[in-house]
Amino acid sequence: MRSPAEIRFRLRQEFENLRLFAMPPHWDEPLTGPLPGLPDPEGTAAALRASKDYCAEIERLATDALAHRFHLLGLKPVDLGDPIRWRRDFLHGQETGLDYFRRIPYLDFARAGDHKVIWELNRHQHLVILAQAFLLTGRREFLDEIPRQLDHWISENPTHRGVNWTSALEVAFRALSWLCVLHLVGRHFSEDFRRRWMSSLNHHGLHLEYNLSVYFSPNTHLLGEAVVLDALGVLLPQMPHSAQWRKLGTATVQEEMRRQVREDGSHFEQSTYYHAYALEFFEFHASLHPDTPTWYGDKLQKMDAYRDAFVSSKGLMPLIGDEDGGRLFHPYGDRRTFGVRRPEESAWWFNNELPRSIPTRSELFKDAGLAVLRSGRAHVIFDVGQFGALSSGHSHADTLSIVAFVDGEELLIDAGTFTYISDPEARQRFRGTAAHNTISIGSLEQAEPKGPFRWVNLPEIKLLRWDSNEKCDIVDAQCSYRGFTHRRTVTFEKPEKLIVVDHVTGPTGQHTVEQRWLTPADVCLHIASKPEPCVEPAERSTALGSREPAQRWIVRFEGPLRATISSTIELRRDDAPTKWRQ
Repeated sequence: MRSPAEIRFRLRQEFENLRLFAMPPHWDEPLTGPLPGLPDPEGTAAALRASKDYCAEIERLATDALAHRFHLLGLKPVDLGDPIRWRRDFLHGQETGLDYFRRIPYLDFARAGDHKVIWELNRHQHLVILAQAFLLTGRREFLDEIPRQLDHWISENPTHRGVNWTSALEVAFRALSWLCVLHLVGRHFSEDFRRRWMSSLNHHGLHLEYNLSVYFSPNTHLLGEAVVLDALGVLLPQMPHSAQWRKLGTATVQEEMRRQVREDGSHFEQSTYYHAYALEFFEFHASLHPDTPTWYGDKLQKMDAYRDAFVSSKGLMPLIGDEDGGRLFHPYGDRRTFGVRRPEESAWWFNNELPRSIPTRSELFKDAGLAVLRSGRAHVIFDVGQFGALSSGHSHADTLSIVAFVDGEELLIDAGTFTYISDPEARQRFRGTAAHNTISIGSLEQAEPKGPFRWVNLPEIKLLRWDSNEKCDIVDAQCSYRGFTHRRTVTFEKPEKLIVVDHVTGPTGQHTVEQRWLTPADVCLHIASKPEPCVEPAERSTALGSREPAQRWIVRFEGPLRATISSTIELRRDDAPTKWRQ
């Protein structure tokens, strides 16, 4: 049942959408950059030329974009030819037409392909790379390619027609990329092009104003849309609706900071990647508003501290929960490093970048249900939390799972995500209980999946004990689902011994209970357990669309419950024997 408020919202939304579709307003003032409130692009480029490795990376990416060779998600670089077919899923061959955007079946893989693959290209973040490369190198061909692609995109994607208007968040990402390009190199473009471009950008802003995901996806979708809507209002005060965009965008962002971020600083979707994603949105909004309220700044600092707690000393992020490859700026390279921006990336967009702090003590984040255990070289993360908010769509069935780093490098890992909709079986396999470093009971999941973005019949989770001192950390928690109870006690004897004791109780009869540990393919796990573990090939995903070999260590119990499995793991990294890497 929809509330009267939602019905009113949706009726106005559809009226405005149809009006924009039938009679897109005419506004084509030829704006130029740089934009107020952002760092000077010429000065930034001059300072960054001293960073040879960074400049070489930007030039390489831009050279590929010039040849229509694109780096998207975790896929190998793909050649899309000329002209670019903007509405085509190049992996699976499907392409949709130019119907009114509400009539595009973008969630139907068989008819529209993988919308995530299509949308990633249409975020136009590669155009920002071309602009940066021009400023860093002076190569005119990088600059000239930008209006060539934009002119073609506007012709092939008229306002409110086709798959690239079906998601307000994707419209927001594209609008932000256009803002960035305008800021960096807009003054170099012809007036005729800028008129056409600014008219389309105005339509992007109107689309966001009318289509904020207040009821559809009130999570990072709504947050990202509001941040960009506000940015359009702040950075382009000449636009007709700029004051309204700024007011609505700011109010929405602040409301989402209150609603989506819990008191311990954690994001409510229970995903480390989405936490880092949301943090970047909130940070960018704050950078455009020096008058941000004190409470907002306080929560932002808590978000920072929570992120710092789970990111390793070498900047690697455990991919707990979903990971979709999205990033506000520079979505290139190893996704595990996206929790921390490089100074070179921040210099273009943030006037002040606070240095990252690396925690040294163990800490429990009660709202998130994340116990972070530290001592010297070892860094252990124990998930004792609930599934995420709303439909738990970005959570995995990974309660009581453990990941670990040694000297900032991976030892115990999460399986990652791999796909959202293109392969339903793989989607469930990667987010299922058996893919994580917890107990697996037969083929049971800790919750029941309902489609790719929903869990039902969630488990009951209790934190029973948390003790931490200089010599030892103890965490005791239990997870109950469908008649079974898994209780896990973790003792971290500092500096590098992890003792894990699992007790499983449940219905009578014979049961198979497995304690599972996933490691990189080239790492040997030093584990002592009864019975002894067996080792088998496995896989992991470090970016949406990619997977690679890993290995799984399994300690198996078969028989009537109660089952007890105890393992001691030495937190050190050695190369795995060759036979385990094959």
